[in-house]
Amino acid sequence: MLIRYKKVYKKIAMGLLSFMPNEKDLKKLQKTMNDYVMDQDRHLFLWKEEEGIIGLMGILEDDNQVQLQHISVNPSHRDQGFGKRMVHALIDLYPKTPIISHENTIAFIEKCNLKDSSEKENENNNLLILY
Repeated sequence: MLIRYKKVYKKIAMGLLSFMPNEKDLKKLQKTMNDYVMDQDRHLFLWKEEEGIIGLMGILEDDNQVQLQHISVNPSHRDQGFGKRMVHALIDLYPKTPIISHENTIAFIEKCNLKDSSEKENENNNLLILY
């Protein structure tokens, strides 16, 4: 289940975000977290299963599109389809808005076969676009 980030989840969110290759440096990680907290156009979502929070997505939203900037799944839960479910939940949350990947998320989107050409319509008629 996709839930919105709250301050009480800060340590969990930072831990999940630190699995992103570009977020290994503590100062960079703290800046990224601060950006999500302070910028009203940036949002963090957590993925919760029965055993707890196991995933995170960070987006940048504007009037025309949603950019998937970060996606991370706890290593002990990888390769079980959670990331793909997270992206589908995001698509359901923004049914009429194109969702684009960020350079940090292109490889993940390709790995999950969520995108196999420059544009692909999903059942909600929004586009998942790679660049």
